[in-house]
Amino acid sequence: MTYSKDIRCEALAHGNKKSRYGLRAFLLGILFATVIFLPFIIYDNGLFLYYGDFNVQQIPFYQLVHDTIRSGNIGWSHHTDLGANIIGSYSFYLIGSPFFWLTLPFPSEAVPYLMGPLLILKTGCMSFTAYIFLRRYTRNKSYAVLGGLLYAFSGFTCFNIFFNHFHEAMIIFPLLLTAVDEMFENNRRGLVALAVFGSCLMNYYFFVGQVVFVIIYWFVKIFAGGYRFKIKNFICLIFESVIGLLATAVITIPAILCIMGNSRIGNTLNGWNALVYDCPQRYLNIFTAYLFPPELPAYPTFTPDSNTKWGSLAGWLPLFSVSGVIAFMTSRKKHWLKKLIPILVLMAFVPILNSSFQLFNQQYYARWMYMLVLMICLATVMALENTQSNSDRLAEEVNPNSFKVRWAPAIGVTTAFTLLLTAAIGFMPVAEESLSGSETIKLGLMDDCFRFWLYCAIALASLVVLIVIMAVFSKKKKLLPVVCIIAVGIISVGYTVTEIAMGKSHGYDSKNYMQALVINHEDDFDIPQSDITRTDFYQMMDNSAMFWKIPTIQTFHSIVPGSVMEFYNDIGINRDVASRPDATDYALRSLTSTRWLIDYTKDSNSFSTTGGATAMPGWKYYDKQSEFDIWENEYYIPMGFSYDSYVSKKDYDSCTDSEKTRLMLKAMVLTDEQMEKYSFAALNKTSSSNFTYTKDQYYKDCKNRKKQSCSSFEYNNTGFTAEIDRTACNQNTLLFFSVPYEDGWSAQVNGKNVDIEKVNVGFMAIEVPANQVCKIAFTYNTPGLNAGIIISIAASAVFIIYILLVKNYKKIISAFKAGKSVKQVEQTDSEN
Repeated sequence: MTYSKDIRCEALAHGNKKSRYGLRAFLLGILFATVIFLPFIIYDNGLFLYYGDFNVQQIPFYQLVHDTIRSGNIGWSHHTDLGANIIGSYSFYLIGSPFFWLTLPFPSEAVPYLMGPLLILKTGCMSFTAYIFLRRYTRNKSYAVLGGLLYAFSGFTCFNIFFNHFHEAMIIFPLLLTAVDEMFENNRRGLVALAVFGSCLMNYYFFVGQVVFVIIYWFVKIFAGGYRFKIKNFICLIFESVIGLLATAVITIPAILCIMGNSRIGNTLNGWNALVYDCPQRYLNIFTAYLFPPELPAYPTFTPDSNTKWGSLAGWLPLFSVSGVIAFMTSRKKHWLKKLIPILVLMAFVPILNSSFQLFNQQYYARWMYMLVLMICLATVMALENTQSNSDRLAEEVNPNSFKVRWAPAIGVTTAFTLLLTAAIGFMPVAEESLSGSETIKLGLMDDCFRFWLYCAIALASLVVLIVIMAVFSKKKKLLPVVCIIAVGIISVGYTVTEIAMGKSHGYDSKNYMQALVINHEDDFDIPQSDITRTDFYQMMDNSAMFWKIPTIQTFHSIVPGSVMEFYNDIGINRDVASRPDATDYALRSLTSTRWLIDYTKDSNSFSTTGGATAMPGWKYYDKQSEFDIWENEYYIPMGFSYDSYVSKKDYDSCTDSEKTRLMLKAMVLTDEQMEKYSFAALNKTSSSNFTYTKDQYYKDCKNRKKQSCSSFEYNNTGFTAEIDRTACNQNTLLFFSVPYEDGWSAQVNGKNVDIEKVNVGFMAIEVPANQVCKIAFTYNTPGLNAGIIISIAASAVFIIYILLVKNYKKIISAFKAGKSVKQVEQTDSEN
């Protein structure tokens, strides 16, 4: 088929015009985000600092993994908790993010300074990808640009600055929907596979939710007439989805194997909790999430007892709130979106349906709601583009099927509900009992009056601006989207800057603490062997050790080896999202070879009292470095030590939680199978009832273990090495290392492979021979990585073949029918 020059030029011009709108969406997103973040970056001397998870997870995680990969290590991180699988532990946070990989060319010191620019870039990308999806449903592409900006600056986006890595899911999701649309509307091939690959690679957790959404989206569009069902397209959809998923195996297989041992994934909803939320305030919170700007993560004020502190329950659209979706839903137009949005709203209100986006886990999260937000953005821009002016009313009466939207009732309903909730929460009388016993009445259910009234003022002011815009510009079709874009930009900047400023007030002092003492200040410390021993941090900021590249027992990280969770939970320390053992379990420090403790001198939590007593026995003051006191464990045991006796797991289980770590300094805990296997070793079976658990006995136990410890220990990129002198010993024994047990470990003693045993409820031990110096090497190979590489390569090869076949499908069929080769058919076509 040939085209005239004029037609080709017209198509090219149309394509260029569309690309200019896409560029506009991207650049406006960049512009508004720059106006938001740049003042904070300037204030903090080039850094963007927030509070909570952003400061203590996003920044150190980026820097830690950046440094680890640049050093050539992709296997094991000894700076993550007691040790962790790098791919398994960080694929949820950043391994699959292209934005993380942009940091690799930069030196380590630059990484914290890149967080702000990356947030700006992500915001621009969100606006652009949302535009790509929305432009299909708009005639005037300026409305698609507006929708992209609404998505990029929605309440969900603002809330999840706190969780920086959530933005990647928001970027890829519109492309996934676009790929499905292209397949079923334009018979495009290959895009679904690429979108599935990108979605799963960036974040497997959000990918699960996106799969659930796409299934619902596809069924709704099929049954509502949005798609024509074609078996060929359906088969291609399944095939490309599988190929795209398999291509991510290099990351997903190690990640899945890692999280299988995580105790958080096994808890699913059941009983009444699957049908009704156990927190009644949560129902109201779902309404406030879409009618008001987002609340601060961890500091809810509208519904303080809704238990959604970190649930990402936010969906407010600047300027429009829910008026656009109400206007669209009340129009006469029949549309698949009118069926999809009610389904999604229902799912938000029913616990088990809400949890389906995260494999029915019982923990409440609304982290899928960016998908509902995109649908609300679509409804809003479609309603806006089809705004009914006075001159349109006669046309609607003549043609009842015309798609014209009345905004006044929608804005009225939105304003009414916003005022109703403002009044109900803001002025509801509450009886309170004072310390003296007298009863007083206060007005308001909110937790924080200032933030509550500020949120209400922003929401109501935004609606007032919308009323003015619709009154003045609704008949001016060309100006309306431009004015809305400007208004959305101003409101987005205003409310997001306000949100960030309030959030920063809850964080550590960005100048006098984060900048002056923490970020890139690892050289401020000169602590002997701090790179090979563990360090404790006394009631300090989470993940301080990651900033200073020091092995530690204190870690705020959700995804660690299952053996770490097993160990902590077994000794009575709750290990869900963090390892934070308090000072009551002092024996844990010696068991895990913790030699040092760092205590910030300018907070109210001091490791020692004015009388000289310390929070844990057996520690002495070492030095003051920077603004921190350094304490040394006098009963530190070097990494890698042996025992004289062992106890059975059953006997160990009979001990109290407070005795268990002290028991593990006396005897190794073995299973029945291990006791039989190593009965010949220099270990004597004993009973926990034979032991005493005094402080003096603890000191003696530590000294005994230290006598039987390794003379050297060193971490490397493949694991660690150690050496122990056993020339004076007459029997083989088991050597214990407080490194989490995982299937990826292998060990050698003097060049010979040895079995690794899981002992002491989660750690590793190996048999070492007597009468010789033992040189030990532990090597870690990420479980599933090799298989994942093979599967990813194979899937990629299949995808390439598939695309080539699709591209040459007609030629291949023609050649087959004509009994010719494809080359001969091409020559015939060129001659014609």
